[in-house]
Formats: sequence, structure tokens, C-alpha cells
Amino acid sequence: MGTVHRLSPAADVTLGEAVSAYLATLDHPESQATRRAYGNTYRALASGLGEDTAASEVSAAMLAEWFTNRWAAAKPATWDTNRGALRSLLSYCEDQGWIASAADLIRDVEIRKLPPDRSRALSRAEVERLLTDEHFPLRERALWRMLYETAARSAEVLRLDVEDLDLANRRAKVRRKGGAVDVIVWQTGTARLLPRLLKGRKSGPVFVTERKARVQLPPADLDPSGRARLSYQQAEDLFKAAAGGKTLHQLRHSALTHDAEAGTGTPMLMARSGHTSARSLAKYARVSAEALERHQAERDPARRR
Repeated sequence: MGTVHRLSPAADVTLGEAVSAYLATLDHPESQATRRAYGNTYRALASGLGEDTAASEVSAAMLAEWFTNRWAAAKPATWDTNRGALRSLLSYCEDQGWIASAADLIRDVEIRKLPPDRSRALSRAEVERLLTDEHFPLRERALWRMLYETAARSAEVLRLDVEDLDLANRRAKVRRKGGAVDVIVWQTGTARLLPRLLKGRKSGPVFVTERKARVQLPPADLDPSGRARLSYQQAEDLFKAAAGGKTLHQLRHSALTHDAEAGTGTPMLMARSGHTSARSLAKYARVSAEALERHQAERDPARRR
């Protein structure tokens, strides 16, 4: 159950008020991307049904009609993302007592199942090129190599501070999705790059921008010289430009896929990835096209020996 923030009697809470109240709960720095994405959905909701409409007056039929008209032509991923945002808002409203049941209201907006994408893993050759090409800046090569060698989430690595690092043992403490504190471990490649990147720094974010921050930021997001923590969006844009549109998440996906192909067992894969469910891990453990080609070539009866 969420924290109760009653604005007025349930019958008087409008959609506009409910949206503002819920967005106000997403005030943590890690929630800013979610707040922006959800805000777009909620603005469309308030515009479509009316900001002054009482939340308690919204019906399942009204919601389904608006949602379908708004996103009927959307791809499954867009549909499901907006449905998820709406579900979060409705759950919050239910927690506050402003509506009777979130599940009942959203029942007619069904999830559109995404077709499985089995080609997300980069080939080993692609990964090697990205990690070793010295035309790319040191910061990017250190970040990309750490992401691949640890199989950690991008947000987990970008949140690292120098104080979190145990350079001697090639490990660091991270806060996983959901808040659990865990350990990631890297290999020689990352171990060689980190000292060059840090240049003796003992505090502040590990990965920082090239220039001093131009706006006021929390002290924890600045290094001693005033440079800001590298943002996920900037890191993602730089990787996409270097990798032809591939994403940082695909480095994590690739690391786990390559490990699975090499015979790494589920417990070790879960320890590396931070997953708490084998089911969630399963999509990363699929054999890549590269490995399938190698398997077929090795067993081709017409292959020259």
C-alpha cells in the first residue's frame, strides 16, 4: 500500500489532482525518466477525459474507449507501456481510496503480448570491436567494458561512486533494481581501465561528464572538481552512435547470452545479472544466431575435414 495523501473527500478528487499527487511521489532522481514518460500518458488522460472529472466517476467502459481511440494504432510496446503507466496511476488512486478497484477499471484494456525478440545479443566480434577500439574515449570504453564484464544494469553501474569500488579485488557494491545491495565483479579489461579513468580520484561518481555541471546538483552527483555524474540518457546516446543504434542494455543481454552459450549455469547467471527469478533470466539465456551458425557448421556432414 502506498502512502496516503488525501487531497479531499474521495468523491471530490479530480483526475488532474490525482495525476499531480501521483507524479509528486516520483521525486527521486532515479524516477525522473519514469516521471517524464508517465507524465505524457497522464496528460493525454486528463485531456481526453477532462482534468475536472472526478476519479470516482471514471468507468471501465469510459477508460477503454479513450485508451483504444488514443493508442489503437500503436505498436504493442507503446500500447503496453502506456497501459502500465495507467495501471500504476489507478493502483495509486485505489490505495488512496479515490476509486474502488484499479483492476476493474482497466480490465477492458488488455495487454498486447510482444513477439519475442531473439536477436538482441551482439556478436562477440561486435562486442570486441566496441570494447577495444581506442578511437572511442576512455570513459566510454571503461563503462562499456564494465557493463559487459559484470552483466550489470546500466543504471547500477552509472550510480557507482569511487568509494563503492574495491579495485584490489575487482568488485563493487551496487544497489540492484528493487533496492537490494549486491556485489558485481569485473575482469582484467575493466581493472586496467579504471585507474586510468579515475586518475587518483578518491570520491565522487565513477563516470562523470567532461565539463563542470552548469546547474545546481546534489553534492553526491558531483566529483571534487564539480563535474556531474554521467546521465543514463547521455551514456545511451553515445553508445547508440558508436554501435549503430544498439543499446546499452544489449551489452548486458550479450554478456549473459554468451555466458549461457559457454555453459554457465543458472545460479551463476542469476548472481551476475542480479535476477531473483529464473523465469526473468530465461530471455537472456537463449542461444544467439552466431552460436547457432557455429553449431550447424561444426555438424554439417558436407563440411570439409
